[in-house]
Amino acid sequence: VQLQASGGGLVQAGGSLRLSCAASGPTFSSYAMGWFRQTPGKDREFVAAIRGSGRNTYYSDSVKGRFTISKDNAQNTVYLQMNSLKPEDTALYYCAARRGIAIVDLQLHHVYHYWGRGTQVTVSS
Repeated sequence: VQLQASGGGLVQAGGSLRLSCAASGPTFSSYAMGWFRQTPGKDREFVAAIRGSGRNTYYSDSVKGRFTISKDNAQNTVYLQMNSLKPEDTALYYCAARRGIAIVDLQLHHVYHYWGRGTQVTVSS
C-alpha cells in the first residue's frame, strides 16, 4: 500500500485546511486510517483516526471539536478537515494505514503498517 498525503500549506490562525491521503490497493475499505503530526525535536503525535468502516472516529484532545476525519472507500481516500487552526497546529502531518480487522488502539503509531510522506501545515499568528 502506498499513501500520498496532500493539502498542506500556509494559513492564518482561525483558517481552515483539508488534508487528503490517497491510498493504493484494492482493500482500502478494510484499512483503519490515522493522521499523526510531528514537529522538530518532538515525538510523532496522534491527531485522529478512523476505523475501516468509517463508523468510528477518534481524536486527540487538542483537536477535538476542530478537526474531522472522514473516509471515502470508493475513492480510496481519507480526509482531515481542519478548522479554527492555531499556530500550535503547525507540523508535518502524516497519514497512516493499518490492515486487518483486529480492534487495537489507533492512537498508537506502532500499530500502523504503512505510512505516507508528510505534508507541511503552517499556521501563522
